[in-house]
Amino acid sequence: IIEHVKKVAEVIPVFGFYLQAAIGGRVYSYDFWQQFAEIPNVYAIKVAAFNRYQTLDVVRAVAHSSRRDEIVLYTGNDDNIVADLLTPYRFEIDGELVEKRFVGGLLGHWAVWTEKAVELLVAVKQMLATGYTDAASMLATNIAVTDMNAAIFDPANAFHGCITGVHEVLRRQGLMDGIWTLNPKETLSPGQAEE
Repeated sequence: IIEHVKKVAEVIPVFGFYLQAAIGGRVYSYDFWQQFAEIPNVYAIKVAAFNRYQTLDVVRAVAHSSRRDEIVLYTGNDDNIVADLLTPYRFEIDGELVEKRFVGGLLGHWAVWTEKAVELLVAVKQMLATGYTDAASMLATNIAVTDMNAAIFDPANAFHGCITGVHEVLRRQGLMDGIWTLNPKETLSPGQAEE
């Protein structure tokens, strides 16, 4: 895979995407991400591993990379949006403290309630700028957002209703007429609409 990415990076800038294994992604090691981060023309990575250890592998690999200041990180961890955006990831590297942060998010969750998502990102950035004033409130918001995200993305049913969950919110907002997909068997899971 690394050799293929290098070939692509010779032609266009590369934005990595770490998709969770539960919905078709693959698990990649720290060593993979360390090699990935060293590829010239890699400029960003979206981490949607939905796994703290795998997320840490990516951030640690980028922090250890000679290109750490050129690569930005975006959270795709819909189950931990606010905490990802608030967390400073710090590593001691060659006697120096190196910090990396997620600078934003590329989230399926942000396909709905987009105005509120923008407000949330602004609030997170404001909290970072003011030294984490009222962090307890923002961490409580993290849990509320994760709980709401579970209703949309349906992890209780192995994400079966994730696309239709997004469609249902958009339908309730009057932005879609129904929750249809190209696959007529795709629908909300039992109890998902009520949740």
